[in-house]
Amino acid sequence: MAQATRTAKGKSAGAELTPIQKLAALMVLLGEDTAATMVKTFDDNERELVCAEMANLPMLSPEMQAVVLQEFTEMAITASSSVGGSVDFTRRVLEKSVGLFKAAEIIGRVGTARTSVSTMQQVIDLDPVSICNLIKEEDPQTIALVLSYLSAQKGSEVLIALPEKQREQVVERLATLASTPIEVVETLGEVLTSKIGERVSRALNQTGGEKSAAAILNAMQKELRQSILNNLDERAPDLVRSIRMKMFTFDDMASLDTKTLQKIMREVDASKLAIALSAATDQLKNAMLGALSKRAAETVAEEINNMGKVSLREIEASQNSIIDIVRQLESNGEIALEGSK
Repeated sequence: MAQATRTAKGKSAGAELTPIQKLAALMVLLGEDTAATMVKTFDDNERELVCAEMANLPMLSPEMQAVVLQEFTEMAITASSSVGGSVDFTRRVLEKSVGLFKAAEIIGRVGTARTSVSTMQQVIDLDPVSICNLIKEEDPQTIALVLSYLSAQKGSEVLIALPEKQREQVVERLATLASTPIEVVETLGEVLTSKIGERVSRALNQTGGEKSAAAILNAMQKELRQSILNNLDERAPDLVRSIRMKMFTFDDMASLDTKTLQKIMREVDASKLAIALSAATDQLKNAMLGALSKRAAETVAEEINNMGKVSLREIEASQNSIIDIVRQLESNGEIALEGSK
């Protein structure tokens, strides 16, 4: 890029254009496919500089086009009419070179003619199969962003409809999806809705993250859920553990039947149980202590009453250790949690 930039020396009709603007003009003249190939060779800073100029490039007179083409003689082409850059042209070039999600992120920073409302709602309103057909060719990050807007049930249906090799990649991106600037979401919405018809405007909030991934996985059949998590666990075990923790929380213990709780309690250390229950609701305490023998329940209850100040970190650690036991028992097939169908 540096060499190309140095080639563009201002003169005559093109003197008012900066070197970067001339390079952007050349890429517009060469068309989307060639421009996309060129963009791939730039680093992030170079890409953003050139794309900013392409997005805001003024109309080029035939004289200016001739100057630009003359200065880039090795790539000279014939231009016979005025040409101008645009956000749409820049977006298409970026999509071909860096993918839909990255393209939207860059356009969100450099574009000027942008809509101020979300266009994601029309995608959300589609049935799961249609959503899958619309996004299945996109990169995992884009698919994850779309899934973060769906209900857990619909999201799980879309995830199931995706090719098997994509599922764990999408779950990984969804679980690690940070808050996304609304400008990026709007741009993605524009691109996707342009493929399915007229746009629908409605403000939305992005809700990705481990909880979103956990909710979608919980809505799936147990066999499919286990398959996705097991495959993902091979390369991101810490992430899988975090997702599993979000899929079943300590408070959910109150919804388990007595027989299941009894199996769990046999594996739990009494001192950790006391710490874990020290900040629990009465309903949860009664449920878990009710799964113990009368003597054991009295011992734990007494320990809770005599317990001094306990830090939130200690309480969470004890609760998480119990949840680990729950998940291990479920994985071994010794218990079945609610929703694990």
